[in-house]
Amino acid sequence: MGLSRLAALHGVATSYSPSPDVTVSVPDDTVIAVLAALGVDAGTPADVRKCLVAAESRSRLLPPTVVVWAGEPLPPALAGLPPGSTVTVEPEPAEAPGHLSGRPPAPLSMRSRAAAPAAPVTPPPVTPPGGGASASAAPAATPAWWIPPPHGVHRIHVRTPDYRRATATLIAAPARVPQPPERSHGFLVQLYSLLSARSWGMGDLGDLADLADWAGRTLGSGFVQVNPLHAAVPGRPTDPSPYRPSSRRFPDPVHLHVESIPEYGHVRDRATLDDLRQDAAALSEAVLNKGALIDRDAVWELKRQALELVVEVPLTPGRRAAYCDFLAEQGQALEDHALWCALAEVHGPDWHTWPEALRDPRSPGTARARSELLDRVDFHCRLAWLTATQLAAAQRSAEDAGMSIGIVHDLAVGVHPAGADTWAQQDAFAPSMSVGAPPDAFNARGQDWGLPPWRPDVLAATGYAAYRGLLRGLLARAGALRIDHVMGLFRLWWVPEGRPPTDGTYVTYDAEAMLAVLALEAHRAGAAVVGEDLGTVEPGVREALARRGVLGTSVLWFERDWAGGGRPLAPEKWRRDCLATATTHDLPSTAARLTGDHVTLRHRLGLLTRSLEEELTEDATDTAEWLALLARLRMLPEGDGDEEAAVRAVHRFLLRTPARMTGVWLPDTVGDRRPQNLPGTWDQYPNWRLPIADAEGHPVTLEEITASPRLHALMEVLRPRKPHTAPPGERRP
Repeated sequence: MGLSRLAALHGVATSYSPSPDVTVSVPDDTVIAVLAALGVDAGTPADVRKCLVAAESRSRLLPPTVVVWAGEPLPPALAGLPPGSTVTVEPEPAEAPGHLSGRPPAPLSMRSRAAAPAAPVTPPPVTPPGGGASASAAPAATPAWWIPPPHGVHRIHVRTPDYRRATATLIAAPARVPQPPERSHGFLVQLYSLLSARSWGMGDLGDLADLADWAGRTLGSGFVQVNPLHAAVPGRPTDPSPYRPSSRRFPDPVHLHVESIPEYGHVRDRATLDDLRQDAAALSEAVLNKGALIDRDAVWELKRQALELVVEVPLTPGRRAAYCDFLAEQGQALEDHALWCALAEVHGPDWHTWPEALRDPRSPGTARARSELLDRVDFHCRLAWLTATQLAAAQRSAEDAGMSIGIVHDLAVGVHPAGADTWAQQDAFAPSMSVGAPPDAFNARGQDWGLPPWRPDVLAATGYAAYRGLLRGLLARAGALRIDHVMGLFRLWWVPEGRPPTDGTYVTYDAEAMLAVLALEAHRAGAAVVGEDLGTVEPGVREALARRGVLGTSVLWFERDWAGGGRPLAPEKWRRDCLATATTHDLPSTAARLTGDHVTLRHRLGLLTRSLEEELTEDATDTAEWLALLARLRMLPEGDGDEEAAVRAVHRFLLRTPARMTGVWLPDTVGDRRPQNLPGTWDQYPNWRLPIADAEGHPVTLEEITASPRLHALMEVLRPRKPHTAPPGERRP
């Protein structure tokens, strides 16, 4: 009982329910290991008793972080303050470097009163730093003494009549994240897979801007969603998964379109640049015409050499000023990231193996290395700036093309254990722990993703500073943000090092604070948020997300009326607040699903748990149910047997739902049958390294995709093309 009580006090589960009628106990060894990762020694019964006494006797006037939602009642921590308490709220001085400017407002001082007042009062307007709307009147359920602070992060100071004092972080958040301005459709694409005629062996930010410009102007698309563009861990071979990055805070310069950098045209060594471009063209040729896989390492080696030449070109005064602004805005976080990159060039990409003095980012030895590697640190800072400017340019291209949302960026659930983020923020990550998933009906062994989790106690104690900075960096150049495994804002499955995923347990996060920071940063950026809420979802999570305006993700093949016999869910019964799609990067393409090719692929790789005949029969039955529904709804006028017609019918169905956003997997537009990622495989399948291909498996370029008759026939289903006048000499696609 003592261990269970101690675990509960720290948000560590001692049991979990994989299904409503099943409860599984967590091994005590797991609970003890997870508590140790949270700084709680529960190794012996005596230790448990000691920690329990300390935890239960600890009395806090305020929790480390307090959330106040606009227009909603105060949380109990504030509403329950003793009458006569003095409350002062002041903006956190360095809350948003470079984001908020101007003179901060004077602190808000107020005094709590007893019980409920007769009527609410309207506080005087308070202008947030840098402008913005004035604070609104307090709602009836809010005590009259409370003066709502402007949206933002503040420090709140409380002094009670009996002289107790407390200081905490106060997050004043809008009630909801911004919503898409209208219903829209758009493309989902893994950027590396989208090669154009000018690519250096993989898709880049120039290709993204071009796709967005074309799709917005020609098809009336509202968005383009891409994979995470986070910085990868360098090395040979680099982990190709975009969901296991070195840093989520900063983008990877491998995505740069080198020729678009203004200084590129002023490089003196043109011969070397020409040689590099020829080598890059050979990489693309090998991928597009010779069956080679996308080789991120080879691409980066060529781009790195070109960028070394580019950064030797002096910046113009205006460009220099913009770069300095970026450095000031990003502050210590960018300096740490760039220093890690520079140290990794010398000592390798795993900081755990570096000389001991360099494993601490604040050690004297690291300070000396910072000075010695100053040129390399500046090089990596410059690359981060250049990448950020091209991300912003892609969003501007989308907006200029009439897209209502623009680029939807993707936030991975975690980072690589050896990368820049874990080095720079060591205290924030739980040691010897990995994020994963518990056993379920689809994977009896559970999953270990190899991603160290953030410590919820450290997040709260620091006012969620790392999380705030991460979101601000991603949202600054995005029209919307997709959050992978959005359930992680509520709880994550922690797996102790050296143990199987079945021996993990759930650790709870303060979802109110996580959602408040998300709403605040999305509000500042004017960006919508989409949560990937597929799979096992704790009761109440989808409702909490919907309340805060976070859209969900609905994939056609999973949308069934489980309460009514499991039949395909009629389109009018789908939820409105979601991104509706036919597939994702982790699932078969629509053509592969319709033909059963995805089953035979898994059979060839030895991944089936039953016979091929059983799997094919079950899959065909599932597909037939959906095709029968499409036929009944008169969405399949061509009848059975026409693959392209069936793909169009699936998207007609998605459009019939009330979903705010309808996503089209870009490989579906040309009949690609290969998944970009096949869960459960490592070297058996070329995950994250395939270019988009047609129905015959031949890679196709961006130019060929945009001219594809199959694409245009499919997109006519979603929205008729705008009238297009071809320039002289250009044929209409």
